[in-house]
Amino acid sequence: MRKILFAAFLLLPFQVLFAQKTALTDFPEGYHPKEVGKLIAHRFVNAKHALHAGKWIGYPETFYWNGALKFAALTKDKTLTGLIKNKFDTLVSKESALLPIMNHVDLNMFGRLPLEFYKVTKDKKYLELGLPYADTQWILPEKYSPKQKEWADKGFSWQTRLWIDDMYMITIVQTEAYKATGDRKYIDRAAKEMVLYLDELQRPNGLFYHAPDAPFYWGRGNGWMAAGMADLLRELPKDNKDRLRIMEGYKTMMESLKKYQQPGGMWNQLIDDPEIWAETSGSAMFTYALVTGVKQGWLDTKTYAPVARKAWMALVPYVNEKGAVSGICVGTNKKNDKQYYYDRPRQTGDYHGQAAYMWVVYALLEI
Repeated sequence: MRKILFAAFLLLPFQVLFAQKTALTDFPEGYHPKEVGKLIAHRFVNAKHALHAGKWIGYPETFYWNGALKFAALTKDKTLTGLIKNKFDTLVSKESALLPIMNHVDLNMFGRLPLEFYKVTKDKKYLELGLPYADTQWILPEKYSPKQKEWADKGFSWQTRLWIDDMYMITIVQTEAYKATGDRKYIDRAAKEMVLYLDELQRPNGLFYHAPDAPFYWGRGNGWMAAGMADLLRELPKDNKDRLRIMEGYKTMMESLKKYQQPGGMWNQLIDDPEIWAETSGSAMFTYALVTGVKQGWLDTKTYAPVARKAWMALVPYVNEKGAVSGICVGTNKKNDKQYYYDRPRQTGDYHGQAAYMWVVYALLEI
């Protein structure tokens, strides 16, 4: 009997380790990321454009498009890849008037999409389309404000505004440009920009104000920071001088998210407010950042894999049979008014949430 108990005692750590590793791979029927991802990705194929100011492809659609493309490539779904590529080629040709101009942070980030197409197809026409969106983030336009010139003179993007979501729009395009070209200038300036936002907006509890004059921990706004740090750290060379600072900011935030996760697995519209409603797009972004951290070895598996799994299991029921996600906060400007965040409408199928779910899907599917 003692030998049996001793053997069981020795086996226990391996069983715990196995359970931790399978926490992000072993899901019940209906919850597997490939099932969920297929629903959401295929919904995009025939979806209408979501235009910025009614004129150009908006950033939520860009992220949804990108997520669907990455999912198709990761699952080796050539049919889906072809459908998504055909939709993009139609945009570039017949619908070229919808291609965003390069004069605003929410428009320049479109460059991420053709750069991802270049990564998948190796067709240089996509590189040539995407790279100017990254380059012009650091080239002052002919008409610029004194503040824009001040940022540029300090080595930052002239599009810097210190709004929490802008950080993602800037750094993700630079990161993709680095991945496409190997040119260190792109990733180094993305890291420099990220540290600026960390220093200005991250609070001691690890969370971020929406803006210096909007001192609220808005869910999706914090989601941009969480996902943005995760994406940047994946590609940032070990010898980059800002890497340790960014990793510190990332880990501090993940610790805080663990604390504020609601009992059901979600995070709320205002993260630190237990009375407000749960919000899906921010929760998905946090889940993406957590899954990425566990898989990259930045976060302790035993501590954080259960947090990420609990979140995913809570997120899936918000997806209907047509691949539409519910409980998504609409586009939200900054405001120094707590009630404003309480009163934001929620939509089903909004691309902010559709895109964020795709991020979680491919994070879970990646080896």
